[in-house]
Amino acid sequence: MTIEIKNFSIGLPEKMTYGKNEEMMTAIRKQAVEEAFLTKDGFRGDGVADLKHHGGPDRAVCIYPFEHYSLWESEFLVQLPLPTFGENLTLTNMEEKAVYIGDIYQVGDAVIQITQGRIPCSTITKKTNNPYLLKMMVQTGFTGYLARVLKEGMVQKDSVISLVERNSNQVSILEANEIYFKKPRDIEGIQKILSVEELADEWKEMLHERLTRLEASF
Repeated sequence: MTIEIKNFSIGLPEKMTYGKNEEMMTAIRKQAVEEAFLTKDGFRGDGVADLKHHGGPDRAVCIYPFEHYSLWESEFLVQLPLPTFGENLTLTNMEEKAVYIGDIYQVGDAVIQITQGRIPCSTITKKTNNPYLLKMMVQTGFTGYLARVLKEGMVQKDSVISLVERNSNQVSILEANEIYFKKPRDIEGIQKILSVEELADEWKEMLHERLTRLEASF
């Protein structure tokens, strides 16, 4: 199926007011662009405020499936402008169930590789003023996902996106999310995710620690 870019956005950290006039620095409010150069560290002109939980080579590109927008809008009876979740690319036909960790895609002149599911944070709640949306993202596994850059290059809002190589382990983002969020004691599931060499380093460390604790409890 053809993958279409519904929105292409970048943005640097800025002050956001939320709740009762509280403030925070965040880059979740990205703006649509015509084109941007994708480097190993992300798009030029893009950035993150929380360097501990966002950004870095394994999380250079943030992607969210376009199809989920209609689900959330019907669920909460609210219009969600793109990109509500601070993603760089809002794409069709790229849902979590059909995207595998380690998959490689050509995006314009660049080449990216899927590394992990996104772990949504409270910034989404603060931006949307909807505490239930974050819970539903975790419950459904519709979190979006992240990618590293294998080849730098220019990306445009109408760039062609195509699958270059499907990872042979075939661990989908949705399956990994299910184990991460709902089955923290699933040793076999954790081992299956860890069998994917292309998995983001942070997930490798986190899952290895979880596995060590579980095995020590037997």
